[in-house]
Amino acid sequence: MVKHQPLQVYERQLCLSCLTGIYGCRWKRYQRSHDDSSKWECSWFFLVCCSFLLLLVWSYFWLEARNDYNEFNWLLYNRSAVWKDGTVPILATTLTGFTYTAFLMILALCHIALGQQLNLYWIHKIVVLAILLSTITGVVSIDDFWQDEWDIVIISLQFTGPFLHIGALAAVTALGWVITNQVVRMERSRLQVVMLVIYVSILLVLYLVPLFISSPCIMDRSKLGPRPAVIGRRGAPMLAPEHTIMSFSKALQQKVTALEADVTISLDGVPFLMRDRTLRRTTNVDKLFPARQDHDASFFNWTEIRSLNAGFWFLRDDPYWTVQYMSEKDRNRTANQTVCSLAELLRLAARTNRSVIFSLRGPPPQHPRHQKKVRAAVPLLQQTSDEKLPVAELKERGISTLTLHYSQARAQDISRQFSGSNVSVNVYPVNEPWLYSLMWCSGVQSVSSDAPHILKKVPNPIWIMSADEYGLIWITSDLISVAIVIGIFIFQNYHLIRWKMSGMRSYNPEQIMLSAVVRRPSRDINLMKEKLIFSEISNGVGSTDELSVYTGNGLDAYARDDIMMPARHANKL
Repeated sequence: MVKHQPLQVYERQLCLSCLTGIYGCRWKRYQRSHDDSSKWECSWFFLVCCSFLLLLVWSYFWLEARNDYNEFNWLLYNRSAVWKDGTVPILATTLTGFTYTAFLMILALCHIALGQQLNLYWIHKIVVLAILLSTITGVVSIDDFWQDEWDIVIISLQFTGPFLHIGALAAVTALGWVITNQVVRMERSRLQVVMLVIYVSILLVLYLVPLFISSPCIMDRSKLGPRPAVIGRRGAPMLAPEHTIMSFSKALQQKVTALEADVTISLDGVPFLMRDRTLRRTTNVDKLFPARQDHDASFFNWTEIRSLNAGFWFLRDDPYWTVQYMSEKDRNRTANQTVCSLAELLRLAARTNRSVIFSLRGPPPQHPRHQKKVRAAVPLLQQTSDEKLPVAELKERGISTLTLHYSQARAQDISRQFSGSNVSVNVYPVNEPWLYSLMWCSGVQSVSSDAPHILKKVPNPIWIMSADEYGLIWITSDLISVAIVIGIFIFQNYHLIRWKMSGMRSYNPEQIMLSAVVRRPSRDINLMKEKLIFSEISNGVGSTDELSVYTGNGLDAYARDDIMMPARHANKL
């Protein structure tokens, strides 16, 4: 039997060239290799995956923290005394880094799936390392500067958890193609077993994760409470300058049930509305009183405060990116706003039959009215508390409304402690529809919002399902994942499984030569060729000693001499 080296036909592989060229700058055919990747390159692939996962968490954090972007900018202002939107560069760099690392990881997985050697280009290595270090620096900085905001991640998982689980399950299931392909190509080793064990363990964890997912929105629709009332926090600060008559009027147009404000006492004892310690951010005090622009707002008398413009800053800084949607009439009205007194707010609320909730900031020790009781200046009709106290203590103090930050408003506490006790729970700040839906399902009575115009468009919770419905979705997704993984494994190991199921462990190569004379069905011939290949592999035949075979019309054709030789031998007999 004569064995021939099969001719290599050059084929244009544009996609493969782009794949290896972009990832490792290997555009030429001779630069590519099917050899195993070095440990050094595998380490860089691991760093790319770590960067991608870290940026995935970082991106998710900033996506959910959108509810508190203004709070973040306000904290930056208190540190730098300059108002700027610090979220824009963070979001831009995060999106760029996430897209870059995701693209590199997809290219690397394609290399593995096609059996190509990993060889990350040195420029990519520098960029990946820079992205990883900058992301770690950002996480550490936020943990130091805005540590309380990490609570938004835990709270948001109550709303997005069921959907993130399905997405993660789909991604890991699809990754089974690469894992199975890699395991099939590897020789039997411990690494092969370890890879399979890790992959199966991750799948099992994902299959059981719903047992630990808890969400207020997984409930019977019949138990859903009434829609929470919306309170205009500082009016409608996304539509008009905060703490101005225009802002409160805009909030009333959005059908809010109450108005909320921050109150400060002037030097001559007039309560007025101001959030900041100074007047720099929201007025033109730097032009009228430049020498006193850093002084506490309570050290100005009411005449001086009333002379300040409290609207031009909104048009200049555009803190919520909403000025472009304002009409010309609203812009002119905004430019002429002044600081609002508490008396003006109370008169507006009385005319529209709305309640007013306000927090009082005591004047500093040097203030002439520091020793006087604040209640003497502003008598309170109803007292609220921002501490989660027992119901008995709240009633003893005469408190009927509990105002909590959304991180403290847990559905279990609200339903167990305050339901049926005539103590209403108000949650702040709630600016996003998903958070409003979550508070609605938690049984909250009201929310304080900077965006009443957005919450007005949420007539129902974004999603709500019963436990039985979620269980059905969970089991169905798990079964589909199991079926796909098994299908991938069978498809990747089709030839090996077929050879083992045939019952023949070895095969004589001369039988395939005899098939050149005897006609056989093409299916049997293909089966014999597969057995021959596996027989040669088991006998240690190299990959270069291949048998040139051409199948056509049910015949195996070889070189002319190879076919005629058995025929002459038959004639002699």
